[in-house]
Amino acid sequence: MSLINVRRDVSDAFYRYKMERLQTKIEGKGNGIKTVVVNLPSVAQSLARPGSHVIKYFGFELGAQTNMDPKDDRWIINGAHDSAKLQDHLDGFINRFVLCKKCKNPETDVVIKDGHIVLDCKACGQRSDVDLRLKLSSFILKNQPSKKGGKNKAERRALKKAKQNGTYGKENGQGSGEDGSENGSNSNGDAADAASDDEFQKVQAEAPEIHVDTEVKDHEWAVDVSEEAVKARQAQLPGEFKQKLTLEDEDDEGGNSVYDELGHWILAQAGEKGSVDNVDSIDIYVKAKEMGIEGNHRTVVVLVQAMFDKNIVAQIPKRASMLKQLITSERHEKALLGGTERLLGVLAEENPDIYSQAVVKILQLYYHYDLISEEFVTKWGAKASKRYTDISVSKKVRKAAAPFLTWLAEADEEDSSDEE
Repeated sequence: MSLINVRRDVSDAFYRYKMERLQTKIEGKGNGIKTVVVNLPSVAQSLARPGSHVIKYFGFELGAQTNMDPKDDRWIINGAHDSAKLQDHLDGFINRFVLCKKCKNPETDVVIKDGHIVLDCKACGQRSDVDLRLKLSSFILKNQPSKKGGKNKAERRALKKAKQNGTYGKENGQGSGEDGSENGSNSNGDAADAASDDEFQKVQAEAPEIHVDTEVKDHEWAVDVSEEAVKARQAQLPGEFKQKLTLEDEDDEGGNSVYDELGHWILAQAGEKGSVDNVDSIDIYVKAKEMGIEGNHRTVVVLVQAMFDKNIVAQIPKRASMLKQLITSERHEKALLGGTERLLGVLAEENPDIYSQAVVKILQLYYHYDLISEEFVTKWGAKASKRYTDISVSKKVRKAAAPFLTWLAEADEEDSSDEE
């Protein structure tokens, strides 16, 4: 198989950093059509990066679902995508997550420290930061190895296979640290993603098919939050609503809290612009920042109820990038699902079937956009709670969530059995 330069803008035939050209195969038809990246493991090894990072980057760029930890090395992207298009996207991945910002060599290790992703160049010694506004950056930060130092399941399988094939540590003289992990990179594939694309589609069948635009542009988050810009925006804000929204959670003391004010402001903007969908996510984020509450979990509870309505399934992809800026802990994840429960309870007053129609889809989207973790949602699904809504509503939501929770559990069991 012919090799190409890792940097395709370099035409030097003696450029020493090589990789295979991406090979793809289109399978299926109609809604089940998908693209299999045949040689992704080899390409990822040449770049000294986990295959999960590469496939997830493709998914983010294409707005498509991907699997992330396939036991059979069938790396899948939903939809039909030709190899030339994916090769162009791979160039973007290499520029952002592989090449040294100074010498442009790919001899870099990924180092994660204090919430930053740093490329440590072994060629020139430069340490450069990766842009945290990129969607893959959030994924990498949320999927680090456990502090116990053990490798994740994907890494163990890859290491075992490399040793069996005799390719361990031989690709370009790099790709393996002393512990056998890929160039010391930090990655932790979610066990649930080990299930095949077909299994995931079985869960999707539990709710009506809804097509949504999942394109979210990273550059939209280059927001000017300087003091001058904030003051300019404040001068344009509408007057506060006088009516009271029931948005606070049990930690609040009641009254017209700052969180209610944020909810009132969003609804006021929605009234002026004709729909909540016309209220820009960046404006909402900046408003929360101006109020000094962008880091509080209660802000998430408010946002879910103010930004979403009966069209929540179509609205989540458009708000996912902003929500990822806010959801930084398990407490935030709990607030996200708690606010969702409360919203569903209200919507069910007019449409009692909302639980069966939307809950699985909502959880799928939250999980797909890395807004909730497998560990937390499993724990959440085990017991109803009256913290955010009536206990009867909480039970109905969890009952409707059963197909999704079962899929997660079965995927985890399958992956565990494969390790034995």
